[in-house]
Amino acid sequence: MTMTQPTVTIPCCSAPAPSAVAPTVAGLVKMSTVDWPGKLAAVVFLQGCPWRCTYCHNDAILDPRAPGIMSWTAVTDFLARRRGLLDGVIFSGGEPTLSTALPAAIDQVRGLGFQVGLHTGGPWPRRLERLLADGKVDWVGLDIKHLPEKYGDVTGVASSGRAAWRSLEAVLASGVDHEVRTTVDPTVHSSADIIDLGTRLRVMGVQRHVLQEARPDGAAANHESAFDGWSLSDTIPTRELPWADRRAA
Repeated sequence: MTMTQPTVTIPCCSAPAPSAVAPTVAGLVKMSTVDWPGKLAAVVFLQGCPWRCTYCHNDAILDPRAPGIMSWTAVTDFLARRRGLLDGVIFSGGEPTLSTALPAAIDQVRGLGFQVGLHTGGPWPRRLERLLADGKVDWVGLDIKHLPEKYGDVTGVASSGRAAWRSLEAVLASGVDHEVRTTVDPTVHSSADIIDLGTRLRVMGVQRHVLQEARPDGAAANHESAFDGWSLSDTIPTRELPWADRRAA
């Protein structure tokens, strides 16, 4: 996901008091029309991720020990001035559920009158389950990166598939509005993989599945060379998985 560089704002007295432990903010998109279907939203990127995906192009925000580029107070001050102008706020990353400050940050955002969306890869199903059960999120964009048995090909972590697919089960069981996204990377996905994956998701009851075209500037070695002349339809022709939406890089 492409991030814009945030502008640090002057603290405003109408913003809520910060929590004792604030999330580390890696970036802020002040307005997006594409990150939450049908909503005008700000996107807050939190620092840190437990996985190292082949196609990741945001390596600067992967290390959870790295400092943020703006304070959480600056974010809430900005949001306080956008009440009535934005529908919601999306927490993204990195991996936002890595932050133990996420639930309190969500409460602050909801206290400002915004709906809350969450972009997650689902590495910690129990944390996600708690957020869903507590009614903290109104929409989830869940990344399902591969078949569970092949997940490590993307993330570099063999056990990641069990966690992500358990998170998918939690989202489906919750009834919370959602979409499932799969970033298609020709270095780790075959046509058969994506057809199998999309079919499994449909059988499980996923109503909105989005196939996203990976960008060539991923972290994996020699990643760019695999993308010479490649497009999403080369791996998954448009006649396959006709129920899935598609997004170009």
